[in-house]
Amino acid sequence: MPRNKHRREFLKAAPLAVATALSINTQGAESAPGTIREPARDVPVAWDCDVCVVGGSCTGVFAAVAAARLGAKVALIESSGFFGGVATAGLVNIWHSLHDRTGQQRIIAGLTWETIERLRKRDAVRAGGHYVLNTEILKLELDRMVVEVGIRPFLHTLFVAPAAEGGRITAAIIEDKTGRRAIRARQFVDATGDGDVAHRLGLETYRREHVQPPTMCCVLRGLGGIKKTHPGFDIHRVVFDKTYSQAIPPGYAWSAPVPGSDDLLMLAGTRVHGADCSDADQLTQAELEGRRQVNSICELLCEHFPGGKGVPLVALPAKIGIRESRHVRALHQLTAEEMLTGKRFPDAIANGTYHIDVHNAKGAGVAFRELNAGVPFYQVPYGSLVPRGAKNLLVAGRMLDADEQAFGGFRVMVNCNQTGEAAGTAAWLALDSAADVPAVDTARLRDTLKKQGAAII
Repeated sequence: MPRNKHRREFLKAAPLAVATALSINTQGAESAPGTIREPARDVPVAWDCDVCVVGGSCTGVFAAVAAARLGAKVALIESSGFFGGVATAGLVNIWHSLHDRTGQQRIIAGLTWETIERLRKRDAVRAGGHYVLNTEILKLELDRMVVEVGIRPFLHTLFVAPAAEGGRITAAIIEDKTGRRAIRARQFVDATGDGDVAHRLGLETYRREHVQPPTMCCVLRGLGGIKKTHPGFDIHRVVFDKTYSQAIPPGYAWSAPVPGSDDLLMLAGTRVHGADCSDADQLTQAELEGRRQVNSICELLCEHFPGGKGVPLVALPAKIGIRESRHVRALHQLTAEEMLTGKRFPDAIANGTYHIDVHNAKGAGVAFRELNAGVPFYQVPYGSLVPRGAKNLLVAGRMLDADEQAFGGFRVMVNCNQTGEAAGTAAWLALDSAADVPAVDTARLRDTLKKQGAAII
């Protein structure tokens, strides 16, 4: 049989073969139309621990490290082959200011500052109001932080579902190269970015009608040479100039140099409008569209601005940078009014100064709002990390409960990092005091965070 014909016949037969295999031992029960039925199975337990963190961004790593340093036995699940999330997989290499708006008071410290110091020793960070990171070195330092405290990492691992009894999660079901397994734990932290654990547990989540669009970053070279031969060249303006290309949708561009290099620039100049990246099919299309837009930028530069070093593209991210998707309904929703007025919370676990920054979900532009005059910083309360109805699950990172504008200020990494550190600490406290997460003593939480080096004000 010709090879192509054999392949066509196989593809026609494969769905039936798969459906037949998965229907074994169903005792005659029929599957619904358009579905297949998996037989029941016993899932082996890969590890027993105190705290399981799902999601290995910097937020998730900091949650795991915080819990482990307090004595917890910790598992950390990450779908990529390395840690760091948007900072590494997404190539977003800026951490914003750690000081208040006067520049006099450090309002962010803890594991964020420790990581910056680790990078500084390796000449992998540049400071100047904010911090520009070499994200490849960041990968290495996050590995060291995880290994140093004895965390059990699960890389290349997908979280599949929670196992629960009486409203408490008892295990995280995972899939990895070994197969389907389970990690049993007493406390869990959802650092997935999309609230996957909370959502699949059946806790209340929500998505706005229009979410802030994701961006596909890239690393380019040769722009210095282009500037020499084309005076006035501005990459942030050029990518949206219809004189050069009709293929790049309107948006907003920013960039940062790559520390340790002479002529490399990280560019965030794409937007994928209308993509809800908590939906698998939309995420797939967003990845493809983001790379198409990066390719259009490269073609534009090669065609209209010769003078660089050949093809300008050096690196594409492993994952598109997601600004917003699903949110968890928590005990407290952070509001723009609270942020702009700098409201102080008795259970505050994070501080920030990054302004409200809402990227247009349909077109160009960003809506900025600054803190009110005289407000040095804002705070994030512990209640925004506690899902309604949760007993032993906390959330950390961008799925936090916040209104649209407050989220536009909160979502940057230096803020998310702090929620990870707080969630890991709170998970340990819940274990230590035999309390459900809503009943964690927040005065003790703040005191423990402060003793661990966090800036608690």
